[in-house]
Amino acid sequence: MFNSISEAVDAFRKGDFLVVLDDESRENEGDLIIAAQFVTLEKMAFLVRHSSGYVCAPLSTERADQLELPLMVPNSTDRHGTAYTITVDYREGTTTGISAHDRALTCRKLADSSCAPSDFMKPGHILPLRAVDGGVLVRRGHTEAAVDLCKLANLEPVGVICEIVRENDGLMARRDDCLAFGKKHGLPVITIDALVEYMRSLKN
Repeated sequence: MFNSISEAVDAFRKGDFLVVLDDESRENEGDLIIAAQFVTLEKMAFLVRHSSGYVCAPLSTERADQLELPLMVPNSTDRHGTAYTITVDYREGTTTGISAHDRALTCRKLADSSCAPSDFMKPGHILPLRAVDGGVLVRRGHTEAAVDLCKLANLEPVGVICEIVRENDGLMARRDDCLAFGKKHGLPVITIDALVEYMRSLKN
């Protein structure tokens, strides 16, 4: 039914999307997650086509600090405590910022350690998210899952995520929807609970 974390990390390392489900008592949704450094125009188009289109880029606290990405608001009232930062667009080679090309480029550059804060325009069309230090062992969110997966795969600690929606009605995809989606598109499907257990096993 679900893939193992090791299988998922192997696919993730090769630039594949993963379908990642959180707890039914939390958001109860599935996100498409990919390492930011592998996002092409085609992959961004796929992501937007099958999701809410609200593309976020989780990144480590260290990377967010390097890029001088402050929190969007000082006192967030988000019900899940998601650490939204100010939005960005990469400065060179983008036009509107919202096209699949432009959003893919911005995501790749967020993962490019040679880029500086001045390389990005603010606000923009990609929404970086600050992952909590300690990852899913501290906060069981898709933000932390994305960064943990990048670290497990020895990639830059920046991911790209978006919520999967159902084709027929646009509502959020739940467990069975996500399993069917993964099967249809040949994508590994995992849960954050399984990722938590895997991370715990590495610490023991």
